[in-house]
Amino acid sequence: MEEKKEKVFYIATHAGEDPERASVPFTLGKAALAMDIEATIFLHGSGVWLATKGYAEHVRAEPFEPINKLMEDFVELGGKLLVCVPCLQARNIDESDLVEGAELAAAGKVTEEMFTAQVHLVF
Repeated sequence: MEEKKEKVFYIATHAGEDPERASVPFTLGKAALAMDIEATIFLHGSGVWLATKGYAEHVRAEPFEPINKLMEDFVELGGKLLVCVPCLQARNIDESDLVEGAELAAAGKVTEEMFTAQVHLVF
């Protein structure tokens, strides 16, 4: 019988308007991945701006690393970065505007991710 891997699911609802809150899911996500825990971050609401090319380069909250670095590291370490489709549409953001590693997600995908995670956190 295969052992179920631990999984955490973060919902990130902030971007440059609250850089400290925007940084926390990526910092925690990187820590989870380093502990061999599967991590998914779902960008929702204004949080979707973080996934647009160039945006995160200008968002930083001391003492956290710059968000673009946190995001790049998170994806490189195997983290899953999901972006809310309706939230993108509401902001007229096209899929071609998204950073590498960002995946589109709507209600079904998000629900599936939540049901497979043992822990859910919202920032």
